[in-house]
Amino acid sequence: MQEIFQSKAKHWITVPLAVAALFGAGYLVKESPLMTQAQATAPVTAQRMTAPSAYITLPNFASIADSQGAAVVNISVTGTVKTAAIPGVDPNDPMFEFFRRFQPNMPQSETPVSGMGSGFIVKSDGVILTNAHVVDKADEVTVKLTDKREFKAKVIGVDKLTDVAVLKIEAKDLPTVKIGNIQNSHVGDWVVAIGAPFGFENTVTAGIISAKSRALPDEGYVPFLQTDVAINPGNSGGPLFNLNGEVIGINSQIYSRSGGYQGLSFAIPIDVAMGVEQQLVEKGKVSRGRLGVGVQSINQDLASSFGLTRPDGALVSNVEKNGPADKAGLEPGDVILKFNGQSIDRSSELPPLVANMAPGSSAKMEVWRNKQLKTLSVKVDEMQVAGATTAVPAEDQQARLGLSVRPLSAQELAQAQVKQGLLVEQVAHGPAALAGIQPGDVILAVNGDQVSSVNDLRKGLDQNAKNVALLVMRGDTKIYVPVKIS
Repeated sequence: MQEIFQSKAKHWITVPLAVAALFGAGYLVKESPLMTQAQATAPVTAQRMTAPSAYITLPNFASIADSQGAAVVNISVTGTVKTAAIPGVDPNDPMFEFFRRFQPNMPQSETPVSGMGSGFIVKSDGVILTNAHVVDKADEVTVKLTDKREFKAKVIGVDKLTDVAVLKIEAKDLPTVKIGNIQNSHVGDWVVAIGAPFGFENTVTAGIISAKSRALPDEGYVPFLQTDVAINPGNSGGPLFNLNGEVIGINSQIYSRSGGYQGLSFAIPIDVAMGVEQQLVEKGKVSRGRLGVGVQSINQDLASSFGLTRPDGALVSNVEKNGPADKAGLEPGDVILKFNGQSIDRSSELPPLVANMAPGSSAKMEVWRNKQLKTLSVKVDEMQVAGATTAVPAEDQQARLGLSVRPLSAQELAQAQVKQGLLVEQVAHGPAALAGIQPGDVILAVNGDQVSSVNDLRKGLDQNAKNVALLVMRGDTKIYVPVKIS
C-alpha cells in the first residue's frame, strides 16, 4: 500500500553575473610560493577583467505554487492484508518459515496497513486523478484539501496498465488544475511537481524534462516523461506542471536503490491519463486495441541481417494464431516500420499506439519483409487484461457487500465455461467476508438473476435491503451463498 518506489514563463527572476557584486571592488589574489615580493604586491588592476553585462534568468515557481497548489490534494488510505499466523510461533522464528512452506493452508490473520499519496482535482465537482498503486486494495480512501477539509472518496475506477485511478468526493466549486498539451513540452524544459513527499503537504520541487517516451520494464503502455524533479514516497499521484502552470503529467515512479530520490523520476503523460479518466467515468472500464503479436527491439546487427540501413522499427517475434495480426498477414520476422501513419523508431513505441486504437477500428501497417516494403491493413481487437480495471466505488464495497469485483474477460469465461459472471478480486471486512466469499470466487447471479456487469450486481443489491442469495462458483462447484447486507 505504501508507495515505494513548458513553453516559457511570463515571470522571471534575474540574477546578474557580475562577479564584482559578489566579492567587492577587487579580486582575491592567492600568493604563490614562487611569487616575488614585487609580484605579490603589484596592483591587480591591469589583470582585472571587465565584469560581464550578461544576465541569466531563472523561472519564478512561486506563481505556479500560488495559483495551482490549492487543486493538489493529499490522499491517505487504509486497508488490511492477510498474513500467515501460527499460534505460539513467532514469525521471525526459523520454524515459522518451515511451516509456511509446507503447510499452504496455514491460518491467516488480517494486519491493518496504511499508505499515502497525492492527487489533483480535474473537475470542480470533485473528480480527482491519482496513481492506481496509491489506492489499490484500499478499504478506505480519504482526501484532504489545502483548506484542511477532509472527504471520504469513492474509487470510480482503477487502470493498472497505466497506473491511473479516478476518485470522486462530494464537494462543489473546488479549484481545478489547468490541463496542458504534452506535445508542446520538450527535453530541457523546466517542470514543477507539487505533492506530499513523506506526508509533507504541498511540497514544491522543480527540475527539467530529461527525456520523453521512456519505456520502463513491465510498463509497455505508457510513454513516460523522465525528469530530474525530486520525487519521493508521497509524491505519487501528484501533478507535474510546465511553466505555464499546466499539468503535463502524473508523477508515478522513481528509480532508486535506496527507496529515496536519486535523480530519476517518471511521470505519466497527461494525455494518457485524461484518456483513461474519460473512459473510466463514462464506461467504468478502459478499452484498448490489440494486435496479437510479440515484438522485440532491433540492434544494428539485426538491422543489417534484414537489409535495413537503420535499426528502426519493431521486429515481430511471434504472431498469435487467428489474432488480428495473423488475419492481416503479419509474419514472424517482419519489421513494423509504421503503424497508422506513425513511424516506429523503437519497438516500445508500438504497444501504446495499438492500445490507443478503438477496438474494431482499422489501421495501415508499413512492414519490411524480405528486404521489401509491404503495406498491410489490420483490424484491431479488444485487449482483455485481468485486473486492469476496478469499477466498484469504495463506498459501495464497504457499505454493501465489502468486496471488489470485475467482469470476467473472454479468456476467463471460456476457461470457466460460463457465459457471464463477476470475478471477486478483493474481500474486505463486511457481509461478504462473513458469508465466506473469497477472492477468486465468481458471482454468477443475485437472487436468481444472472449478472454480467457491476451495474447488474448493484441493481440486485438495491432491490434487496437486508438479504441476498449469491450464486457463487468456486473451482468447479456452484453454490448459493446467503449474505446479510449491512
